[in-house]
Amino acid sequence: MIKTLTTPAVRFVSTDQQVEKHQLISESLELNGTLDLHKAVYNHMIQNYNHGKPIPLELSTFCDAPAGSGLGSSSTLVVVMIKAFVELLNLPLDDYAIAQLAYRIERVDCGLAGGRQDQYSATFGGFNFMEFYEEERTIVNPLRIKNWVLCELEASLVLFYTGVSRESAKIIQDQSDNVVSQKTAAIEAMHGIKREALVMKEALLKGDFKAFVASMRLGWDNKKNSARTVSNAHIDEIYDAAIRAGAQAGKVSGAGGGGFMLFFVPTEKRMDLIRTLGEYDGQVSNCHFTKNGTQAWRIAN
Repeated sequence: MIKTLTTPAVRFVSTDQQVEKHQLISESLELNGTLDLHKAVYNHMIQNYNHGKPIPLELSTFCDAPAGSGLGSSSTLVVVMIKAFVELLNLPLDDYAIAQLAYRIERVDCGLAGGRQDQYSATFGGFNFMEFYEEERTIVNPLRIKNWVLCELEASLVLFYTGVSRESAKIIQDQSDNVVSQKTAAIEAMHGIKREALVMKEALLKGDFKAFVASMRLGWDNKKNSARTVSNAHIDEIYDAAIRAGAQAGKVSGAGGGGFMLFFVPTEKRMDLIRTLGEYDGQVSNCHFTKNGTQAWRIAN
């Protein structure tokens, strides 16, 4: 949420982290490890969309998903802050421009390693098949998935927060190093992940859940083969227990190493899975889909 101030100051608040940063607008906003995403968005929007003229304001945020969860919370946070500035400044930026800007701020300005899918997912919303090309060109294709497929899929997915903070930057670096050093298994795993995107798309469009489960299993195997840091003994133990409890497939969200795990389980086995996961330190969450991407609005005085 953005509120303009009458005093010459800026105030950034992260309510979920219980962190605040307050300073005069005449002072430089340096990225020093405290609310860097907030400061980076403010700096970029002021310099590029307000002729460098500072705006006294309070920028307050909260995230339902903890940092390092693997659910794209950092990228989503950047997207929603940009969207708030678009509303504040009446900027003519479409979804593609917002997603690309979020990628630039997070990956270039802040130097955080990662891909581009999270920014586009948060901006566009819904189910999409994304194509990523050279020179940062991206095409987002909305998928027309039948409602019964969405209902069955939503009822069959269970999220479990492992309680383990993940080191996404290290995992991504390991994957990059494996590709650069031309490790055959890692390269083939990356190609396999790409192939499964096509299989998964077809399975969802056709409502073929057997193919969906098989693709999810193969995708997790490929992901583990892309870097040894993707999984660990704790994750493997939870995964094996979930399969014994009735889950048909599972994976770690995001880069891996911790954060959230996602399981596909037949609805009649759902409670068995939840009870089994409850034996581990962590938190079970339901999975809910939304058709909308990032939204912004003004509150009347």
